[in-house]
Amino acid sequence: MEILILIVAMIVVGLIAGLIAGLIWKDNRPIGVRGDYIVAIISAVVIGLLDWYVIPAMGFSDTMKYAGVALEPALGALAVLWIFRLAKR
Repeated sequence: MEILILIVAMIVVGLIAGLIAGLIWKDNRPIGVRGDYIVAIISAVVIGLLDWYVIPAMGFSDTMKYAGVALEPALGALAVLWIFRLAKR
């Protein structure tokens, strides 16, 4: 049940990151609006799951795991969208 909540939360984070990317790069959408949202959702879910399992495996505390899951997926999704924009240029 905990993992399902994490995935749903990361989907919401991806949607928000896609929205923020649209506000930051208004006229630069090489993969379109739908593509921005899809890439942001996929990258947020993947980064969130990696944080959930890798941070404790590295020996860090649960506090670090929760901090990583709270911050990294949103920043990672925006970074992936930025890389897409650089690659399409």
